[in-house]
Amino acid sequence: MKPGNKNSYNSLKKITVNDKEYNYYSLNEAEKNGLHGINKLPKSLKVLIENLLRYEDDLSVTKSQIESIKNWLDTKKSKTEIAYRPARVLLQDYTGIPAVADLAAMREAVKEKNKDPNTINPLSAVDLVIDHSVQVDQSAKSDSFEKNVDIEFERNGERYSFLKWGQQAFNNFRIVPPGTGICHQVNLEYLSKVVWSEEFEGSKYLLAWADNLKEIKTVCHCGRKATMVLRLNAKGEVVSDGTQIEIGGEEKYVSVCRKHFIEKNIG
Repeated sequence: MKPGNKNSYNSLKKITVNDKEYNYYSLNEAEKNGLHGINKLPKSLKVLIENLLRYEDDLSVTKSQIESIKNWLDTKKSKTEIAYRPARVLLQDYTGIPAVADLAAMREAVKEKNKDPNTINPLSAVDLVIDHSVQVDQSAKSDSFEKNVDIEFERNGERYSFLKWGQQAFNNFRIVPPGTGICHQVNLEYLSKVVWSEEFEGSKYLLAWADNLKEIKTVCHCGRKATMVLRLNAKGEVVSDGTQIEIGGEEKYVSVCRKHFIEKNIG
């Protein structure tokens, strides 16, 4: 989402990381230039005020909205409505599928007016995780999970064809298929990031910044990506009760995929 064209508190700064120059909005600079005391704000309100500084445009985000958060220090309350814009939206199927249908309807309406339907896209990046659809049609077999996922695709083929179209048609939109995990797990293990950046007209705007970002992948003994951990006792046996996190004991931990976690199979 493109930043606003206003900079009332001269908070726009530049930083160079690995020979690349980024723009970001500094709360320290904003405090020096009129937003006195904002470093005393709770972390949650610092997130909001940085967001408003980034998108200030005198239209959706105004200077008075920014000041209303600063004034919270005095009043501890506010009736001002602000235009918060998240870096990313996480949806699951109950809310996400109707949203895709709404976007499709909006595109159709734009097309009927002889305008470009491709102008209709999510403003923020969207991840839709299908995590409430797989049913238990088969059980008590080693391949029950895989078969249940296959049955789900057969049962709701039209839905997934529609979602596949949506992922290809819209910008800033990704689909995580059923059988991958619940939305919160998938978000933590695959989707969430410490650093967010977007490129506009040759510049990248940092939404957050860290010294270094590296994904460390673990692999199950079967070759799949390991997303689960089994704890073993001194005899090499899987421990499934009692304290599951211990430091300094004889236990060790083994990373496995979901299938082998359920089977308690360490290879």
